[in-house]
Amino acid sequence: MKLQLDKALSLVALGVLGVLNSAHAAPVYEIVNIDSYDLQGTLEGTRSGYALGVNANDELVGISKGKKKLSSSDVEGGVIDIADGIAPEETITYSIDKAIIANNFAFVAKENDDTSKPWLPTFDSINGTTPPSDTAVINSVDTFYYGINNAGIKVGSMTAPEKKTENTATANVADDYWYYRDYEFRGVAKSGSTEIPLVPPYTQFVNADKTKTVELGGWSAATAINNNNLVAGYASTAISKYGSDRVNYCLGTDNTLPLDICVQREQYPNSTGTRNIQYQTRAYVWQIDNDVATGTELPLGLTPATDNTLTFTAQALGLNDNGIVVGRSHVYRNGNSKALAQDAAYWAKDTEGNYQYHWIPMGSSIENSIAYGVNDNGIVVGSYRSYIQGYRRDKFFVFDTNTPDVAYVTPNDFASTTTDLSSKPKDINNKGQVVGYIETTYDKEKPRPKAGFLYEKSTGEFNNLNKLLTCESKGYEKASDGSWARHQIEVQDGSGKILQYNADILVVEGSSINEEGTIVGTAFIRKPSYQFDKDGNIVIGENGLPLFELSGSGEPVTAYIPRMVVLKPASSGEACTVEDNTDTGNFERSGAATLAWFFALPLVWFRRRIR
Repeated sequence: MKLQLDKALSLVALGVLGVLNSAHAAPVYEIVNIDSYDLQGTLEGTRSGYALGVNANDELVGISKGKKKLSSSDVEGGVIDIADGIAPEETITYSIDKAIIANNFAFVAKENDDTSKPWLPTFDSINGTTPPSDTAVINSVDTFYYGINNAGIKVGSMTAPEKKTENTATANVADDYWYYRDYEFRGVAKSGSTEIPLVPPYTQFVNADKTKTVELGGWSAATAINNNNLVAGYASTAISKYGSDRVNYCLGTDNTLPLDICVQREQYPNSTGTRNIQYQTRAYVWQIDNDVATGTELPLGLTPATDNTLTFTAQALGLNDNGIVVGRSHVYRNGNSKALAQDAAYWAKDTEGNYQYHWIPMGSSIENSIAYGVNDNGIVVGSYRSYIQGYRRDKFFVFDTNTPDVAYVTPNDFASTTTDLSSKPKDINNKGQVVGYIETTYDKEKPRPKAGFLYEKSTGEFNNLNKLLTCESKGYEKASDGSWARHQIEVQDGSGKILQYNADILVVEGSSINEEGTIVGTAFIRKPSYQFDKDGNIVIGENGLPLFELSGSGEPVTAYIPRMVVLKPASSGEACTVEDNTDTGNFERSGAATLAWFFALPLVWFRRRIR
């Protein structure tokens, strides 16, 4: 089945007519994790927070990040967007000569966990990690949570703890070591206090004559879990051809490093962000029963020739309670081996109980596509990449697995026709409500800021989440005359300078929505920008406070940093009607709102005093 982009757009036009003839009042939302015009959105001791999944009991999971260490290639499958907005000078490269320091910490939050501070992020230990606020211990294990089911079982991934061995290449230097670990990342489920590792099927390399075995660890990740304790994700099933060559080099006489250290070096990302040791990766599901996980490999979207040395990848990213799994896979479109693509897919069981692969058909004008979520009605949401008006754009699509011969539909966003604004959905509930993010400006050559969206499939209504918020949720306060104005925040720096700026909260992504309409995701909150020295250490003044970053005119500036956000339908009130662009304040962007992560504070304030 071949689908052209214009065919998909024509289906959208039909949907628009129905929307124009219907009336539907958009819901009003309030941000419920606000405390004194600040977001309770990350763990103590960390810079940034992201909520990624919420269940029916208003329990969520998320990730806090401190200093930048991991590259975007370390979180596969587009589960979260790490690369956007991270300053190059914050990137810490991997090295076998340097100790491994964790950068990512999993957390949970609940609506009623603390009546004085509901939805307060709470550190959740995985693989022996300690809270980032505990500076007496240096964690080497990165942890991630991506999903939680109604029973409270959480799923994600973790790295192995650091190991070290004496560095024999360095002469006359005491306490000099090489550093390595047993695996780069591995899926994990946590039920109560019990951790259930999701071990991939391929973890060991055996050479051609079967005389030597190398423990590689492989990789796996758990991306979602349904209410039947079925976990979706992906796992290594074999090593790539080039990866095999690199392990054989480590086993050979030309290698002068210890075997474990050589293998670790090959598994770390290189200067281009890729790894020499890669794996054949397949979509995977694990059934958890009595704290034991049983894994099943899902079919790849193609059958490689026996002499094919390419590395093929499939990943499961979401699933529903009926066991339908969605994600992406390499596929030969329409069976044409010259039309290799990585496209959105779903897997469903046949009458014999075996999972079968199903391609979500894409036309030749589509570069690639991906499916993120599916509800219990079999409605899939995903995105595809294509040239629109001469530029590569990602567009949100909806597909019904009940009518697989009917083409996917690209919903309209803010206009009566499909725009060139990139958009990606992240989740859909059983009511057909979809959340994700969308670009908000039409600049062709500049980075575009993003906003979270809510789409109602039943009516076709598409809303910027920021337009649905109450005024208090956007940083406004009400005056005695009934008018609204931005709340004023006052901060002092290391030189004694006082900065006054307008409170501002901007929802930039909806990551998950439950049946009651609770939405969790990421918001930008306005904070002062501070100075850093050439080594990336924050500059501290004589009074012990950090120094503000200054604009070209010598004035302090502010910027956005990412924080976890929780939105719930408001029991009363109305959406704020104050025009945001009429109340600017002293804010300086670098290109767009998404680039404001450049100014985020690090995990620890390394102090350098001014003399």
